[in-house]
Amino acid sequence: MQTRPRKRRAKTRRGSLQKGRAPGTPVFIGERKQDKVRIDVIDYDEATFDEQRDVSVEECERRIHSPSVTWINFNGIHEVEIINRLGALLSLHPLTLEDIVDTDHRPKAEEFPNYLFCVLKMMSFNEAVNEVEIEHVSFILGDNWMISFLEDEGDVFDAVRERIRSAKGRIRSRGADYLAHALMDAVVDDYFLAVERIGDQIEDIDDRIVENPQPEDMQEIHRLKRDIVNLRKAVWPLREEIGALEKFESALIRSETKVFLRDLYDHTIQVIDMVETYRDILGGIHDTYLSGISNRMNETMKVLTVIGTLFIPLTFIVGVYGMNFKYMPELEWKWGYFLVWGVMIAIGSGMLLYFKRKRWM
Repeated sequence: MQTRPRKRRAKTRRGSLQKGRAPGTPVFIGERKQDKVRIDVIDYDEATFDEQRDVSVEECERRIHSPSVTWINFNGIHEVEIINRLGALLSLHPLTLEDIVDTDHRPKAEEFPNYLFCVLKMMSFNEAVNEVEIEHVSFILGDNWMISFLEDEGDVFDAVRERIRSAKGRIRSRGADYLAHALMDAVVDDYFLAVERIGDQIEDIDDRIVENPQPEDMQEIHRLKRDIVNLRKAVWPLREEIGALEKFESALIRSETKVFLRDLYDHTIQVIDMVETYRDILGGIHDTYLSGISNRMNETMKVLTVIGTLFIPLTFIVGVYGMNFKYMPELEWKWGYFLVWGVMIAIGSGMLLYFKRKRWM
């Protein structure tokens, strides 16, 4: 997934396009992120490796029937006609084609007679806009071939490509099912990075709120809550998806690969635990913020109340001697003015001392 400043683009919604259409009608639903669809192909086995960029759909069909493992990667899914041509060449189910171009679809795994279909969400933390970006990803796993569908160029699979190119590890000696596992593992690894980055931000805002809560902190809390909700919506169905792949009795997934799927399932559980933990922490931070604001308001009101209380008896005294009666003995006293000031100062000082003893201030 490309890391770039966020741009507001028109997003095609499901309701306006799917209404009245028959099930299995492919309609692109989402945000168009690039101009042209590009298809890249990697062929490999233990001894050979071949990589080509920007190939045709017909070339994809020819590569699929080669004896080596074939990985076909679609960069862009907005051109439905290309997806339909691929579906016709490979006899893909219409519902599969519909789900490939629907970027709002939840993660899932489905088993068909000649292939397996998976949907998941790829995530990365965009430092430029300081939030998590989500991309729709689909996999089709066949006999010794695999096709991945991405919304645009750039993804989290560079490490997998490098392992294939350099023949590092076991990937060149395994089949397409292990390749599918490696790609899903790369996606889950980036979940960890995104969650950890959000965790750092949660710790920062927690410290700020405890020390000095500000009105703009509430917006930051709501943004983090939204990111956590998006992560939760992506990772909870992914747990079910990986569990389903492990339980499938399809010959397309070998028994030795299911061991790695179990490990990937454990990683998914760890991500879920982290997401739920940060979700609870954010709820506590929200309450802390509201309590902090309330405490600041109470402190302000307490100061104003003390000031008002101090001036109540002083106002009474001034009010009494401000009356315009002719016969007021104190008005004729030589030291009356200074005496009234002394009484008011004594009353104010006494009240302040009393408030401090009661720890009201």
